[in-house]
Amino acid sequence: MRALFIILLCSQQAFAGDTVRLSLQQVVQMAKENSIAAKQAIATKENKYWQWRTFRSNYQPQLSLSGILPGYSKTSTQVLQPNGTILFQPIHYDNSSLTLDFSQTITATGGTIYGTTELQRFNDFDRNSVLYNGVPYAIGYSQPLLQYNSLKWDKRIEPLKYNESRQAYIESQEQIAITVEGYFFDLLLAQVNLQVAGNNLENTERILSIANIKFDLGKVSRNEILQLQLELLNARKAVGTAKRDIEITTLTLRSYTGFEDTGKIALIIPSAVTNMEVSADRVLAEAFENRSDAIAFVRRMAEAQRDVAKAKGQSGLVATLTANLGYSKSASNIPDVYRSPQNQQLLQLQFSIPVLDWGRSKSRTKTAQANEQFTAYAVEQDKQTFKQQIVTQVTLFNMLNEQILSTAQADSIAAEKYKIARERYVLGDLSITDLSIAFQENDQAKRDYINALRDLWGAYYQLRYLSLYDFERNKKISYDTFAKH
Repeated sequence: MRALFIILLCSQQAFAGDTVRLSLQQVVQMAKENSIAAKQAIATKENKYWQWRTFRSNYQPQLSLSGILPGYSKTSTQVLQPNGTILFQPIHYDNSSLTLDFSQTITATGGTIYGTTELQRFNDFDRNSVLYNGVPYAIGYSQPLLQYNSLKWDKRIEPLKYNESRQAYIESQEQIAITVEGYFFDLLLAQVNLQVAGNNLENTERILSIANIKFDLGKVSRNEILQLQLELLNARKAVGTAKRDIEITTLTLRSYTGFEDTGKIALIIPSAVTNMEVSADRVLAEAFENRSDAIAFVRRMAEAQRDVAKAKGQSGLVATLTANLGYSKSASNIPDVYRSPQNQQLLQLQFSIPVLDWGRSKSRTKTAQANEQFTAYAVEQDKQTFKQQIVTQVTLFNMLNEQILSTAQADSIAAEKYKIARERYVLGDLSITDLSIAFQENDQAKRDYINALRDLWGAYYQLRYLSLYDFERNKKISYDTFAKH
């Protein structure tokens, strides 16, 4: 690890000036705030929120004003005569009206209480007469009988959908962290490769210079000179490749995070989270409490049960009972409309009974019941997959967490070994082949450590995504954006 911190220090010097130094956590936060994926997640969250508000409005009192102002008409219309013939008569009138309606649904029964008041004015211009008709007030109740109650089922399912969408938003934020973590380490590895390639180029040039002096003295062979020249060419090629990789990975990281600063980016090598212990039981408990998938398991079963209830409610007798009580009156002026109005009453039972449907109703019910059973099996299978995914990820994280120290130690050993090999070669105590082997092992050890860090942090963010729990702070993951509504 000490060698990596030396590399980091050199990287900071190489990127001095207008360089922006960023840690993994800063890059993740930047992506959560500025990336297109984050903005899409917010848009989806807003959409689900207003869908939820629309659902809630279905259970609130509704008041509406409707009317026709004016209702002017001047035309000719056909009039049927007593002898069966038709005459076209001119008409010229204004028929205007205003209606104020009130309604309130009853969730428990699926019925609706409603009320209305109405005023209508008819002005016959041909006969120069005006007539008013009004309903001072009328109240009524409409009750479906033996039918599917959508209000009751929606009240059970829609809150699940909304809570599912809230957790899905948090998941989308954690998915952004997983994605940008990969881009972060792509650039970090490219920067480490450039620093390693630069150091190797400098060391190879120095060793080749010494070897040329030894060659003139006859202490090294032509073959060793050629080998060092080849190493020098490869080192220069590695520098060029690393610079190209930095340009590509920097552009990718900027594009995803929405980072608009034009300065160079120098990434800080993250530390290993070796002091964190994660148990599968803890992650499973948090996942079933927090994840949208866990809510979806309940929601999917509720929807299947709803479909069965709907199929049964559309089979057999379907009836609606409507009762209405109110007052109405016609008069030549508005005050008389509201003076001693006549009462009006309505009691109506509308029904429909399938006499012969060739088993259609039964087939619908059986199909819905079969789908309910299939959903139960599918949900159970998805639960098992859900659990297995979490257990596997916990095992992977703990394994990587244990191995990271060994990888760091291997990097330090390889760096020390290369340093000793370089000094021994200069003193003439080591062959060019052994020097090349030490050179390659040193490079590979540094890349292995960065890749090990990448795997470890990737597994950590994956655990956050699977559980929606912050294991560093020991609390559930949440975002303040929900509190804005």
